[in-house]
Amino acid sequence: MRAHFLRLDPDARASRFMAALGDAAVAAHAERAMQAPGLMFGVFVDDALRGLAELRPLGREGLAGRFGARAEGALAVERGFRCAGHGGLLLERLAEAARNRGVRELHLRCLPVNGAMRRLAARLGAEVRLRDGESEAALRLTRPTPLSLWREGVEGLLDLGLAVAAPASLPRAA
Repeated sequence: MRAHFLRLDPDARASRFMAALGDAAVAAHAERAMQAPGLMFGVFVDDALRGLAELRPLGREGLAGRFGARAEGALAVERGFRCAGHGGLLLERLAEAARNRGVRELHLRCLPVNGAMRRLAARLGAEVRLRDGESEAALRLTRPTPLSLWREGVEGLLDLGLAVAAPASLPRAA
């Protein structure tokens, strides 16, 4: 994860972290992210992490390390791997994982210049607003269903199978 964040170009770093960050700050975030409550999903290409999405609980439950009614999502895809559907895949996985954990509202923030993120959020039905110099999206989620829980479980098993058995050249989410 650290290597992925360090490979992000300056614009992608600013978009992901909402500020221009140097290598030391990015490495520190990666270290904290591994300890923080929540979930992460990645897209691997040739055994390298090229896209990463994070789902973190918000509110009082988040302070206790549990998901409650609200959560925040963030994602970044490296240059050269964008426009291939990875961002949409990651955001869909975040939304389904949040839904299946009882989250009712998934919050996404990005810089106003990050049109790709705003379009991804809008495509999933999020209401995107400009607020205090940043774009904020709130995706209202429905309750989990047996099908959504089953689908997430099957996708996880497929990802595990691909991680173990697939040729390194196939892109995969895990």
